Amino acid sequence: AEPAAFMGLCGSHRNLLRHGGLSEIADEAASAACADYLADIDKVSRVFCLEVAPRSYRAGFSANYRALFPDNSRLYRVDVLETSLDRHSAIWVNGEKFELSAEALQHAEALQHALFGLDRLLERWHIARQDETGVAPGVSRPELVSVLKSLDVSWAKFECSYIGELIAIEGRARQLVVRAVECEGVLRAMHKSSSAEELRVVERRLVQLIGSMNAVANFKCKGRDDLGHDILESARRVLRRCDDSRYASSYATPAARDAARTLAMEVVSSYDGMRAYLRHVGACIERVDPHLCSNAGLVAHLVEWETSWEVGARYVREAALLDGLCDLVSQMRDAQDVAPELVEMFEDCDAELFLVLPRTIMLLFAADPRSKRAEVVHSLLPHRFRPSTPSSGPPGSTTLNAELRALAGHLAKALEALVAEADIPHVDTKESAWQLLLRRAVLGAAKLEGGSALLPPSAMQIVEDLMRVLESWSLELQRHCPQDWNQCSAVLVQCITGRDRKRVSAKFQV
Repeated sequence: AEPAAFMGLCGSHRNLLRHGGLSEIADEAASAACADYLADIDKVSRVFCLEVAPRSYRAGFSANYRALFPDNSRLYRVDVLETSLDRHSAIWVNGEKFELSAEALQHAEALQHALFGLDRLLERWHIARQDETGVAPGVSRPELVSVLKSLDVSWAKFECSYIGELIAIEGRARQLVVRAVECEGVLRAMHKSSSAEELRVVERRLVQLIGSMNAVANFKCKGRDDLGHDILESARRVLRRCDDSRYASSYATPAARDAARTLAMEVVSSYDGMRAYLRHVGACIERVDPHLCSNAGLVAHLVEWETSWEVGARYVREAALLDGLCDLVSQMRDAQDVAPELVEMFEDCDAELFLVLPRTIMLLFAADPRSKRAEVVHSLLPHRFRPSTPSSGPPGSTTLNAELRALAGHLAKALEALVAEADIPHVDTKESAWQLLLRRAVLGAAKLEGGSALLPPSAMQIVEDLMRVLESWSLELQRHCPQDWNQCSAVLVQCITGRDRKRVSAKFQV
């Protein structure tokens, strides 16, 4: 059995050399050849009945590594070998650089010395086998046994040092999650006995820790860590206003109140979901991958948290903008009564809606530039507003620039002209003229009830001139800052349809 085992080792050694040897484990084929070589080293050691170097240190490994090293047998692994070969490379975890200790590097060097000693011995055997003169020295059993024992001792020392340091590195890498779990536990325990200010301090700390986790783990979004506790406080304040009858007058319509509630609930729900995740993961912290971005459950919760809090930072924390958005939602609901086709557009949420939506927003704004909804346009086109002067408004307020004032004036003149037209059926008041323009903005000229045939050429000219002006503003609304527009349009669709964003699965996943 010994000669057969040794011949197998010599064969796997030659195969490894064909793939570049120990120093060139660069692809799957080379890795497989290395694994075969290590397996044959183990096999020869067992056939030769060599004592296994002590590996009792494995009992102190974490659960994850005990699964990889379940007993005290040799278990030579390619990944351990690769680390010893590449011993000067840093280990990066969550963007932080870690390096092996001097002791681990010394053990890696000793392991390499032992491996290359075996490599030279097997190479000498190959040369002796091919030498027809019989001069080349062969390989004796005692010499092979000595090399294999030395290799096993060196391997065990490096494995102990390397895996031990890796466990420590991974423990440090998990500390963000561990600290968040501990902070959530403290917060939960405080609720019944602590003051509001004490709770606020701990909760602010928890939000900071969530932001830190988001920065290193959330590769699907921006990884923001600047979304503060004030967003959560603003959301809770909005919810209290929505539920308190004393603030009923804060919202002009139920639609406006529902919009505010929807956005505030998104902030609170994502925070509660993050806390629930931390409570669950605290019971199985060893299952958390130290590369935090590799934990699917954590990433899913962070994506939901960042998405809702980013909206909250813009539309919930800023009271004037929230009021403007709620006013716009209310006006959009009224527009759906005038043009019922708009209801289906929002439900389908296809490309047609996103052609109609910016045009309709600008029309609703132009109808009343001093309304709360003007704040939404201000947030999307800030360069079209200028600071108020002492004569034009209170300190800190803004006024429209000349182009926006011209748009509002154009709409007012169009309404007057349409009312003055004697030949337009059912358009005899400013309200009926407004409904005609609103339906035109939503449906387009071709789909307008009866088409353009019902409008005399002079009236058609008035309508289309206004629509061309609106279209240029519609494009600017979308293009000035596409990211802000995309967020705004998504928020409007959510508030008007009442459709929740996709939630993280209720089934727990690390």
